[in-house]
Amino acid sequence: MEVRVLFWAPANHIHFSGAAADPDASLALMAFRLVLMGPAGSGKTTVGKLFAARHGIPFVDGDALHPAANIAKMARGEALSDADRAPWLDRVAALLSEHAAAHRSIVIACSALKRSYRDRLREAGSGVRFALLTAPRAVLEERVRARADHYMPTSLVADQCDQLEPPAANEHALLLDATMPVENLAGEIAVWVGGGASRLKF
Repeated sequence: MEVRVLFWAPANHIHFSGAAADPDASLALMAFRLVLMGPAGSGKTTVGKLFAARHGIPFVDGDALHPAANIAKMARGEALSDADRAPWLDRVAALLSEHAAAHRSIVIACSALKRSYRDRLREAGSGVRFALLTAPRAVLEERVRARADHYMPTSLVADQCDQLEPPAANEHALLLDATMPVENLAGEIAVWVGGGASRLKF
């Protein structure tokens, strides 16, 4: 299956340890795997595209990795089961593993709602980080309702919110208020990934 990479630049990254004063300079010297997670409507794709474009690294929308049967099921308003999501998570993990092996950076939008899902993705290679985008359910539903080019119906937002298991402290994730301006969110992620102190880190 062909995966469309929305942004790409030559990945001559090397590993870098230690924080830099300029997070953008630090990111230029790093190889990292970033998963933007959260329920539908939280802005994973919008923020991910901007962040990736700013730093010249590839971005992949995890929705494009779902098997056709999953897409059809969600389009009918039926929630996915753990079994439904297993092959999808395998595809996301394969991309993370490929980039980890090559010491290349990548940003993937993937809901990763449960701890077990995130643990599966962590097995794909070292350096996988998670940033959770959160917003009130009403905001998420309004955003999904406004989308004209996506298979996800508004009715599934509540189910995703109910299934969400926020990252525990030992997951070292980043918590972001998805109602903030997209530019600010991309900046917060850059500071965090680059090793600086973020007011939203937990």
